[in-house]
Amino acid sequence: MFRTPVNVTASRHKIHLQSPVLSIGSCFAQMIGQRLISNKFDALANPFGTLFNPVSIFRLLQEAVEQHLPPAESYLKRDGFYYNYLFHSDFSAPDQAGLEQQIQQALQTTRDFLERADWLIITLGTAYTYQRKSNEEIVANCHKMPANLFSKTLLSPQEIRMRFEQLLQSLGTINNELRFIFTVSPVRHIRDTLTQNTVSKASLRLAIEQILEHHPEHTHYFPSYEIMMDDLRDYRFYEADMIHPTQIAEDYIWDKWTEAYLDDETLSFLPQWYKVSKALKHRSFHPDSAQHQKFISKTIEQLNLLSKKIDVSQEIEVLKKQLR
Repeated sequence: MFRTPVNVTASRHKIHLQSPVLSIGSCFAQMIGQRLISNKFDALANPFGTLFNPVSIFRLLQEAVEQHLPPAESYLKRDGFYYNYLFHSDFSAPDQAGLEQQIQQALQTTRDFLERADWLIITLGTAYTYQRKSNEEIVANCHKMPANLFSKTLLSPQEIRMRFEQLLQSLGTINNELRFIFTVSPVRHIRDTLTQNTVSKASLRLAIEQILEHHPEHTHYFPSYEIMMDDLRDYRFYEADMIHPTQIAEDYIWDKWTEAYLDDETLSFLPQWYKVSKALKHRSFHPDSAQHQKFISKTIEQLNLLSKKIDVSQEIEVLKKQLR
């Protein structure tokens, strides 16, 4: 055997289609969240944009729970647009009032979702943080501001765990049944250099291990990092930048994740939905032909069968408009 497979322990707590799931953190969190959404789960993916360090992730979740708006000094203007140091650059506007409105809406949407969520997936990307020298505030994004405005610091596992405990206490005021799935992003942060990246990932992994030890009933770890580093340790599983996983690698990790966390009914639903969703994407050169009209009618029938499990009213409405 020319592989070293990573054995993923199946969770005894399962996710089903109606389980509200919030995925937050790095690009890997976006991938998992978007796949959940595209498979008709009740999911929310990265409501604050891509976040990499644990402090920024935990802080924004806590601010959402407590409905705290960012302080005035966290706003900046660059190239005619306003940004906020606590948020990803996805949040920007030509005026501060517009940006404040975006942020307020994201915080409210996230709190509303957290109140009813069953699962929170947190993907940590790096233990390195950048602090503003002016006030020692850890930023989520430097927004291409001069490097001399920031200092770089490595978070210790103990500090990461302490920050999570603060978040956990806050979340308990609105939802004390929430379960957590932690992952470490399999994407290397080569800007930190490969040696420093190793230190960073180790710090994240140790922090998660401490969290699991103190909260064994509500916290889980999914080894996406280990799967990529050990099971898929071949450059054919990397994009041209030699950093990000390919589609094949993402599919493999996704399959491992679904096997570990989804219940049997939901697992059987996924291939059914894949077949129908593929049909929905089909575009005919002859939309009025009898063959295509029959194809549309058959797809509507398949959607009606799935309507007992998921809301497919929008998809059915789109197809009905194509009937002649």
